[in-house]
Amino acid sequence: MIRIEKLTKRFGTTLAVDSLDLEIHPGEVFGFLGPNGAGKTTTIRMMVGLLRPTSGTVRYENSTTSLDVRTEALAVRRQIGYIPDAPFLYEKLTGREHLQFVGEIYQVEADELEREINGFLDLFHLQEVADQPIEGYSHGMRQKIVMASSLLHHPRFLVVDEPMVGLDPRSARLVKDLLTNLAKDQGATLFLSTHSLDVAEEVCDRVGIISNGRLIAVGPPGELAQKQGGAAARLEKVFLELTEEEGG
Repeated sequence: MIRIEKLTKRFGTTLAVDSLDLEIHPGEVFGFLGPNGAGKTTTIRMMVGLLRPTSGTVRYENSTTSLDVRTEALAVRRQIGYIPDAPFLYEKLTGREHLQFVGEIYQVEADELEREINGFLDLFHLQEVADQPIEGYSHGMRQKIVMASSLLHHPRFLVVDEPMVGLDPRSARLVKDLLTNLAKDQGATLFLSTHSLDVAEEVCDRVGIISNGRLIAVGPPGELAQKQGGAAARLEKVFLELTEEEGG
């Protein structure tokens, strides 16, 4: 479980995230939605330890441990996979070398690491370019390398910021199936920030909508749509109406 309690971030007089409370359960894909500037990326950076909260906590919990990202950031990073919206890659390395480097940082055993690298290169159709420098990769290829890097160590928690950017429809379908499999078949806990309401409707068990730093709605996409506009309503209608009411 990811437990977020009273999470708050101020930048000077600007309140970027305002007392956010959320629980995301094992095996759940949770979608985090909001307009530009609503506080999504700030929330994610606090969740993964890149930004210190002004107040509040983020805890990663399982049956034996409960880790606070403020005080146990290194231990948290061993447990999570993080896919940022603007990933950093070592462009002079080949795709294979980059995956090898990341896997060694996570101390994945050599034999297992080789299997995992080849498995992800096959899955993402990257074998043909695996031994070419990343600087020559397309944006979509880079995104796939980042995803593979974040999954090499079998994280129980995955935090994803805009996973579909730069992916063609076939690759996007592959990623959606992969995320669903990680949650449903492997029991991972997924926190997914996205601008794509169609993606949220398709893969998320629940969504939260944030506007002006405040959480304004939480629930299964279908239930939110019915509450806001009846059985035929779509998540897009809910999102637009709620964020307009908030001035988002």
